[in-house]
This record gives sequence, structure tokens and C-alpha cells, in this order.
Amino acid sequence: MTNQPVFVLGEDLQALERAEFETEAEFQELLARHPRVLDFGSPADGRPLRLVLVAREMGVPTSTESAPAYWLDHLFVDADGMPTLVEVKRATDTRIRREVVGQMLDYAANAARYWPAALLRRSFEDTCAKDGRSLEEAYGELLGDQGERSAEEFWTTVEERLAAGQMRLLFVADRIPLELRAIVEFLNRQLRQTDVYAVELTQYRGGDLRVLVPRVHGEVATAAKSPSGHRTTQRTTRADMDTAIASRPDPDVRRTATALLDHAAAEGRLECGTAKYRSMRVYYRVSGRDVPVATLSLREDPAKDDLSFAFGSITYHLGHERAAAFAAALPTLPGLAERLEALPAKGYNGWPSVSLTTLAAEPTAVEGILSAIRRLVDGQESSA
Repeated sequence: MTNQPVFVLGEDLQALERAEFETEAEFQELLARHPRVLDFGSPADGRPLRLVLVAREMGVPTSTESAPAYWLDHLFVDADGMPTLVEVKRATDTRIRREVVGQMLDYAANAARYWPAALLRRSFEDTCAKDGRSLEEAYGELLGDQGERSAEEFWTTVEERLAAGQMRLLFVADRIPLELRAIVEFLNRQLRQTDVYAVELTQYRGGDLRVLVPRVHGEVATAAKSPSGHRTTQRTTRADMDTAIASRPDPDVRRTATALLDHAAAEGRLECGTAKYRSMRVYYRVSGRDVPVATLSLREDPAKDDLSFAFGSITYHLGHERAAAFAAALPTLPGLAERLEALPAKGYNGWPSVSLTTLAAEPTAVEGILSAIRRLVDGQESSA
């Protein structure tokens, strides 16, 4: 891009010259206050992203027990619960060419493991308090016409998207070098769930006027990932789940899925999932708070139907000891046992899962899981 000025036509013609941002802090503050400059829309229909700031300088730990090892410049979310990680660099910073890419991938990988819903919600509400915004106003902007959704449900959706790798990575600079543009296009072709963009934000000044001109790179590669060009969001109801369960050929699988949902509906509560497949989240009241315990997912391929346990949220809400006791109380099942054994090394963070076919094949498996949930709710230690 050349340094050609832009012109404002009023009573006279005024030329605005390209101007660098004086400091990276100035650049970062601009994005935090005016995220609309990043609302370039989806590749398919141009629908605004409607980004809302969760936190500036969001800490990124590398374990559940460690302090943040990294600091992401900005974390935004959109109304669909899609997290957007933003790293800002000026063109004068040589790291904008390659080093920033590895830095961003570090952030994304660890955020997917160590940002539970409760932490995300607290960070957003702390940011609102610092900015002097009421939560009613902030959630009104964030949820819009989806205001019937609870804040807890929304942040659980964000956590689930992170865990699934469904996120948006934005490199923002006043100049995007060709090397970074090529890497962005490459990553977009390779990453199925993650969208990667480079946003060149050029500043022009003249007199009292200041003009910002964003230019987006990576849209073509993103649009090519799916026929629709973006991931659609659906909210699964219990009726949707029952219809999908009824289509499963194995009667034991049908009984297993129904028993899990019925127990949650009677003893806890169910919340609609928003994945591209049918799913519902299972909450139970533990120690005075609603804790997401598991997600039941029914895939396009019934062989991939599974129950996954939300250990990240369990650990965050109840602590490592309670999470460890819950893991020990769960039944020993093929596939699940190995994933549970790996949890201590991960600080009891993650989504260990078990297939519904495996659950259905073991007559006592469902009762074993429900027994472990009852122990968790009652605050009992495992007898295992």
C-alpha cells in the first residue's frame, strides 16, 4: 500500500496524510474503545460481528494452578458466543512478521484449556465495572434480541466454543506484511474450526480530522471452509434431542440417553446447546451454585454420540479436590478411564468423554455416573 493521501470533500478538498500510531498502547486503547472498526462482517453475508470487549490484557495461564504466563492484548466475543482473540502490533515491531503467529497460537491453545466460563464472565463484568457500564446495558448490547438467554448459558457457550477450537484469531497492525498475510491464508486453509484474519488498520490525519481505514485479509480462505461461509448457530431443545434419540437404532443407546436427560431435568436442569449438532448441557446445584457438569451430544454419525464431562468448570467452581473425587467416583469404562487418568497432569481441566455405545453396553454404567453426580452434589468424597 502506498502513502497516497485520502481526501475529504466538503466546501473545500482536504487531504489527509497517512500517520503512524505513536505507541502500541494508543493502538490498543483505540480497539478497546471502538471495536466496531473490527466489525468487518462474516464472509458469506456481511452480517456485523458485533464484537464486545471481554477484557484487555487477558491473562493466559498454562495450567489451572499457575498465574498467567502470557497476556493477550484483547479478548472479544460476539452475540453467537464466538470468542475473538486479538493481538496488536505496529509495523515498526519486527515481531509482526512471524513471531506474533506462534505467540497467538500459544494463546489460543491455552485459552481453550484454561478459560472456564466463570472466569470469562468475571473478566467481562470486571471490564464493565472499570468502564462504568451497568451490567444490564452491557448484556443488552451483547445478547441483543437473544436476551432470554441467561448470562451463565452464554458464557458456557463461549467456553464450549473455545474447547472445540471454534474461535476467531485477529492480527491487527497498521501495516500487514506479505509474510503474515501468507501465513494467515495458510492457517485458514488448514484449520477447520478456527477463523484467522489479518486486519490492516490505516490511520490518516489532517487538521482536526482523523480517519481509520480497515482492510481485511483472510476472508477468501475463510469463506471456502464451508458452503455457507460461516458456522450457523442452532439452539437444541429437549424435543430436538428426543427426536434424535428416537432415530438411534440401538434401544440400549436410546434408554441411556433418555435416562441421563431425565435425571438432569428432574434433579438439575438442562440448557440448550448451540453446536452444529444436537446437544444439551447438564447443570446441577452444588454448594449453592449451578455447576455445568456434562454435555450430551448427538452427532450426525450416531457412532460418535457421547457424554463429556466439564472438568474445567467443575474445578473452577468447586476446586481440585472435589473434581478429583468426582473423577474417582465415575465408573471405569473403556476410553473414559484413560482420559480420566490423564486429568491430574492437566490440573483437572478438560472434557473427558465416553461414547453412548460404550455406556449402553455396560448395564451399570448409567447408574454409576448418576451415583457419582449425586456424590458431587452432596459433597461426598469417593469411596474408590
